[in-house]
Amino acid sequence: MRKLFGSVSCALFLSAFLFAGVAFAASEFTIDGSTTVLPFAQSTAEAFMSQFPGVRISVSGSGSGNGARALIDGVIAIASMSRTMRDSEISDANANGINPVQHIVAVDCILPIVHPLNPVQDLTVEQLRDIYAGNITNWSEVGGDDARIAVVGRDSSSGTYEVWEEKIMQGTLVTPRALVVASSGAVVQTVANNPISIGYDSLGYVDPSLVKGLDIEGVKGTPETARANTIATSRMLFMYTDGEPTGVLKDYLDFLKSDDGQAYVAREGFVTLK
Repeated sequence: MRKLFGSVSCALFLSAFLFAGVAFAASEFTIDGSTTVLPFAQSTAEAFMSQFPGVRISVSGSGSGNGARALIDGVIAIASMSRTMRDSEISDANANGINPVQHIVAVDCILPIVHPLNPVQDLTVEQLRDIYAGNITNWSEVGGDDARIAVVGRDSSSGTYEVWEEKIMQGTLVTPRALVVASSGAVVQTVANNPISIGYDSLGYVDPSLVKGLDIEGVKGTPETARANTIATSRMLFMYTDGEPTGVLKDYLDFLKSDDGQAYVAREGFVTLK
């Protein structure tokens, strides 16, 4: 779903910083965390650095939980997360002298995904829970072909995993037969290569040339349903800093949340704040 939604006029926005007299000394910081946030974190960082050669931003995606831990340990400046930071993580951060401040940077929803040849179009929350728990094991039980279901899930460091656990599984354990993969991109590739599989992924990763996103209880996953919270798996996407950001950190986050920065969010297939 990585489509360009209109032209990106970041140069106009960023040049406003220069006109206002903002000058950047050599500055370097790191963003790590969610693989969901990774695509637009990378593209906005590249746009920002192209305007300010003295700034170096390193962006990686080791998972929301790992990003939170790195911020807690004081080794990164920004933790990107596809879930909210847990109370226990905030307590650990405070114990280390770190004060996590949340910044909402985009909107999203998680969609069940299947192979394009799978005839199933819609599943209920209960059906999804039963599939992932191993109680429904054949596609014929939910209106599909007579074929076993191969379940694909995420590892526990993933924010997408945690939101799926909260909104779909609701305390029910995932079958031990599920194949666990380490990134959003890996989910898409795994499902695309297996006609009997089911996975779940961020709206921004659902490429219709590779996989098919399913409706949930008759509701399609779209920017409108994600923003209105009318689909069961809608969520916000976040970045966390240690305290209120200042200097180049603040300027980068201001750019990301601006109309020009949000154009990159849309270009990567995610849902803008407005």
